[in-house]
Amino acid sequence: MSNTPQTSDANTVDVRMLVPAQRHQKIFQLVDELQPGKAFVLVNDHDPKPLYYQLEAEYPGQFSWIYLERGPDVWRVEIGKQKQAA
Repeated sequence: MSNTPQTSDANTVDVRMLVPAQRHQKIFQLVDELQPGKAFVLVNDHDPKPLYYQLEAEYPGQFSWIYLERGPDVWRVEIGKQKQAA
């Protein structure tokens, strides 16, 4: 059982092993494929706040962003697609 606030079946995606240039591409792919009402947990080695702003520009009001862990070495964020964002 997962301890994420919104969903118990969130997938965990650890992008720390990807080169930085590939991270956002992979995350945007996951957001594009995400079904409304579903979420995944992003694991990163720094605060992904710039990604939040990119997602908000691309998908305004269509996703949720919940910090589960805030560093200093590991950052975990649950990113979900809002149910009305079909």
